[in-house]
Amino acid sequence: MAIFSVYVVNKAGGLIYQLDQYAPRSETEKTFSFPLDLVLKLHDERVVVAFGQRDSIRVGHAVLSINGIDVNGKYTADGKEVLEYLGNPTNYPVSIRFGRPRLSSNEKLMLASMFHSLFAIGSQLSPELGSSGIEMLETDTFKLHCFQTLTGIKFVVLADPRQAGIESLLRKIYEIYSDFALKNPFYSLEMPIRCELFDQNLKVALEVAEKAGPFGPGS
Repeated sequence: MAIFSVYVVNKAGGLIYQLDQYAPRSETEKTFSFPLDLVLKLHDERVVVAFGQRDSIRVGHAVLSINGIDVNGKYTADGKEVLEYLGNPTNYPVSIRFGRPRLSSNEKLMLASMFHSLFAIGSQLSPELGSSGIEMLETDTFKLHCFQTLTGIKFVVLADPRQAGIESLLRKIYEIYSDFALKNPFYSLEMPIRCELFDQNLKVALEVAEKAGPFGPGS
């Protein structure tokens, strides 16, 4: 089983904490000759596959590295512009690693805000008064679990659909937040959480949940 990530969203919809615990990645590295038999384009400051599929490389996959050198956005780590480099026949043969693009910090902020709005919509759509918002979303590859406190803080966990004990884990995270963020004299409410003890105890809780499932008494 696996827990993929944890998000903490304040009552205004702002992302105040995010941790990637485990990120399954489907990556493919191949050596290509010129001309490249995939069509690449720049999208959201990333070089992605726009047309053509082969050897587990799919439309939407991003260029992650060229000849072992990591790619950051549209440039390699050593400063080369990716599309320009791959358009030059003298640079071939070339080894390119493709994979699902990583979410940027800005994208994570935007998605947290969007989920905050969806949570409120879920509550408003209820035929009964006093309904909670969205507590779980399920896909074929992961489940999103959400626990909202009485003060409006949302704790969101993305996990493998088969992972047990998430409800207990969410409450454990709330306990850790109360003990190591709220009781920290240097922490301000609604602001990003930058507390080393919070980080350490959260990671321990995630490891326990992955190995043992539900938290037992006194955990």
